[in-house]
Amino acid sequence: MTLGYCLGLAFVLFAIGAYGVMTRRHLVGMLISVEIMLNAANINFVSFSYFRPGDATAGPIFTAFVIAIAACEMAVALAIVISMYHRHKSLDIDSLEELHG
Repeated sequence: MTLGYCLGLAFVLFAIGAYGVMTRRHLVGMLISVEIMLNAANINFVSFSYFRPGDATAGPIFTAFVIAIAACEMAVALAIVISMYHRHKSLDIDSLEELHG
């Protein structure tokens, strides 16, 4: 495995996540797409720290921070999704007119 393969995998995962965020109309699908994008960033952090001959601790430390922030983000986002579902009985982005302006 080379650095190019790791970066290619991260690019593909990030592209899939970005496509999912742009095309999904369901909030849970959008959250999953954001998580895929964060995992692509984690792959970049770890692969650069592995293939860089100098400081090998920066990548895993940044990855741990990203995982912690993603866990907090998912907890808050799922609470908002549950609240919106109880209020509107739908998670379709287009049907939520109260969020506009």
